[in-house]
Amino acid sequence: MTGSATRRPAAGGPKKAKAPPVAPPPTDPAELLDTMVNRSGLGAANLLQRAGRRLGFLTVRELLFHLPRRYDDLREMRKLGELRGIEDGTVISARVRVVDVRVEPSFRRRIQRTIAEFDDDTGSVEATWFGRRFIERRLFPGADIIVSGKLRHFGRKLTLDNPDFQPVGAEGEMLHVGRIVPIYRLTAGLTAARLRIAMREALDRAGTQYAEYLPAPILADESLAGIARALEDAHYPATFEGRDAALLRLAFDELLALQLGMVGRRRQRGRDAARPIAIDAPADADLRASLTASIGRKLGHDVALTADQDVAIGAIRNDLARETPMLRLLQGDVGSGKTAVAAWALAAAARNGFQGALLAPTDLLARQHHATLAGLLEDARVPVELLTGSQTAAAARRTLELVKSGQAPVVVGTHALIQDRVEFAALGVVVIDEQHRFGVEQRGQLEAKAGGHAPHVLLMTATPIPRTLGQVLYADLDVSDLRTPPEGRIPIRTGIRHPDALRQTWERVRAEAASGNRTFVVVPLIDEAEPAADDASASPTIFDSSAPAAEAESVRLRELLAPLRVGMVHGRMKPADRDAEMSRFRDGELDVLVGTTVIEVGVDVPEATMMIIEGADRFGLAQLHQLRGRVGRGTEESFCVLVSDSTDETAQARLKAVTEIRDGFELAEKDFELRREGDVLGLVQSGLPRLRVASLQNREHVALAKRARDHAEALLDSEGRLGQGAASLRRELEQGWLARVWAGEPATGSGA
Repeated sequence: MTGSATRRPAAGGPKKAKAPPVAPPPTDPAELLDTMVNRSGLGAANLLQRAGRRLGFLTVRELLFHLPRRYDDLREMRKLGELRGIEDGTVISARVRVVDVRVEPSFRRRIQRTIAEFDDDTGSVEATWFGRRFIERRLFPGADIIVSGKLRHFGRKLTLDNPDFQPVGAEGEMLHVGRIVPIYRLTAGLTAARLRIAMREALDRAGTQYAEYLPAPILADESLAGIARALEDAHYPATFEGRDAALLRLAFDELLALQLGMVGRRRQRGRDAARPIAIDAPADADLRASLTASIGRKLGHDVALTADQDVAIGAIRNDLARETPMLRLLQGDVGSGKTAVAAWALAAAARNGFQGALLAPTDLLARQHHATLAGLLEDARVPVELLTGSQTAAAARRTLELVKSGQAPVVVGTHALIQDRVEFAALGVVVIDEQHRFGVEQRGQLEAKAGGHAPHVLLMTATPIPRTLGQVLYADLDVSDLRTPPEGRIPIRTGIRHPDALRQTWERVRAEAASGNRTFVVVPLIDEAEPAADDASASPTIFDSSAPAAEAESVRLRELLAPLRVGMVHGRMKPADRDAEMSRFRDGELDVLVGTTVIEVGVDVPEATMMIIEGADRFGLAQLHQLRGRVGRGTEESFCVLVSDSTDETAQARLKAVTEIRDGFELAEKDFELRREGDVLGLVQSGLPRLRVASLQNREHVALAKRARDHAEALLDSEGRLGQGAASLRRELEQGWLARVWAGEPATGSGA
C-alpha cells in the first residue's frame, strides 16, 4: 500500500513518551495572581495566553488590569415597536423571542452570513452576523434571549449588526447584554464574549480577594474604594458612579507610585556625595564674559546674556558649590540659549580641574553641539572633544585616551559615552540634551563614571511643560526656565492654508531658493501604508490614507518644484543615511527637505527660512512649536505654513493658537486648556511612564497627583525608603501591577 496510508508501529516498538503531568491550577487567590493564564484553569486559557502576548497580559494579575477602553450602557430594555423612532447607529438592548435562524451566502461570496429573526409583543427585527457560523448552533426558534446591538434602518426594514446575546435565565449574571457592558481592546482570535467570561472568572477566583495594599489612613483621607471593590467595578460596574469611583482609586494608585518614585529618588540622591565645584565672583564674571564674547563674534556684534540665562547660571553656580549633587532641568524654546548656559556649567567644571560630558541623542546633534560648544568655550580656553559611534577607530581611540587621562576637559557624544570602555579621570558635570530620549538607566550609566562620587547633572529640554503639570512631572528636579527670546531673533510669521490654496506658497519656496535659502516640508506619515513612528516623542498618528506621506510627497515635489533639489528623511532610514541627507541640506546641496518629525531635533540651518507642515492638525502642539523653531535662526524673515483641511473646531483652535502665540510656555498653557485627550504639549516627551488609568490631561487627576505627592512625602523616610508599616504597598510597587509604571526603576530604594 502506498500513498497516504497510515503505518502502525510494530508491536513492542518504541512508545511515544508521555507528556509530563501539568500541575493543577492554584486555588489560593494570592498564588493564582502571578500564575500564567495558560496554567490558570481559566476558560480558553491557551487562547488567552496567545492573545495576552499581543495585548500585554501574561499572568492572571495582568489580565485583571487589562481594563476596558469604554463602556456601553445596555441597561435600558427597548420594545421592538419603539425602534423606528430611534436614531440609526444607536446601540439598543431588548428582550426578544427567536423566530427563525438561517445561513445565507453574502455578497462577499466566500463569507456566509447568519440571519436571525426576533420578535416581541410589539414588533420584530432581524440580526445579521458575517462569518460566524457558530451563531446557528447557539440560537434556536422559541428561545427567549436578551440581545444588544447597533440598530440600522434600511427603509422599512430594521436590523441589528453583529449583536451580542444571552439566554434569559442563563446561569450566572448577564455579562454581554442588559447591563453596563465593558468594551476591551481585543486581538485576532479573542472575541469580546470570551474575554468577558474569562475576566469574570478571574475576578471571582482572585480579584474579589485581591489583598489591600494602601495604608488605611490614606484610604480614609482620600475616601477611596478598596482595591478588590475597585477591580470589580472597573470591569462590571452596576452603576457609572461605581465605575468612576473604581477608576479614581486606580488612578490614585498610579499617581502615588509615580510620586513615591520621584520623591524617593530625590531623597536617595541627597545621600550621595558630589564633589563641590566652587566658582567665585571674579571667575563667574570671567566665564560669562568669555561666553558673550564668543557669541558676539559669531553674530558680528556685542551681545549680553538674557535675564533668564543670568538667573539660570546663578542657580547652577549655587548648585555646583554644594556636596549634594545638582539635578536641574533647564527648559526653554528652541533657540532660547540653553547651550550657552550648559557651556557655563561645563567651563566651571574645567576651571576646577573636573571634566564635563554632554550626552546627545543622535550623531548629528552631537556633532552640532561639539561645534557650538567649541565656539562658545574658545575664549575660555576649554577644548571640546567628540565621541560618537560613526568616528573612525583611530579618532575614537584618541578621544578615549584624552578622556581617561583627564586631558579632555569637555567631551560631547552619543550613547558611545556610556560604553564600558569610556573612563573619565574626574567626571564632575553631566549635561543631557533632549533628556526625555534617555532612560534613567542610561543616565545612570554615565553618572556612574564619576568614580565613586555623584556628578552634578543638568538636563535640557526644548519642550516647556504647563505649570500645573510641572508640579507633578518635575517633583524630583529643580527647574530653570528660559523664557526670554535671544536678542535679535526675528519673529516667525505663521499662517494656516488649505491644501488646495498652496500655489503662492510653492512660489515663495522657489523665491527663497533663488535667494540661497532653504525650506523644510514636514508630513505626518513615512509612506501611505502606515503611520510614522520615528521616535518616542512623536505623538501617535491615526491612520488616514489621505494624510501626506514623505515618500510620495518627495516624488511629487521633485516634479512640482523642478529644478529645485529635493531630499527626504524619515525614521526608517539608516541613521547614517538620514544624517547624510540632513548634512546635504545644511551645506546647501539641497533646496528642500521633505521629512517626518525626525527633523524636530535636526541640524541648525540659519539659511532655512520656510517650514511647511502638511496635515498640521495631525501633530501635537509640542511638535508644531518645535518644528517652527527649526526656521528663523538666521538674520532673514522666516515663515511657517500650517496646512490643514480639518473642520474640527478643536483642531482649528489649536492651529490658530500656534499662529497667535510664539512663546512656548504660554502655548503650553493654551494646549492644556484646549485638550481633553492626547498629548498635552510635551507630555509624551517628559519621560513620564505610560499611565494606564491616570491622565494628566484631566484636571481632577492633576489635583489627585498633588495630594499623592503629600502622601508620598509622609510615607518615605529621609533616605527615600518605605518603612515597615507600608510592607504591602512596597510589595505591590515591586511585584504588582504598579511595578510597570517604573519600567525597571527601583520604586522604593534599596533595603526598604
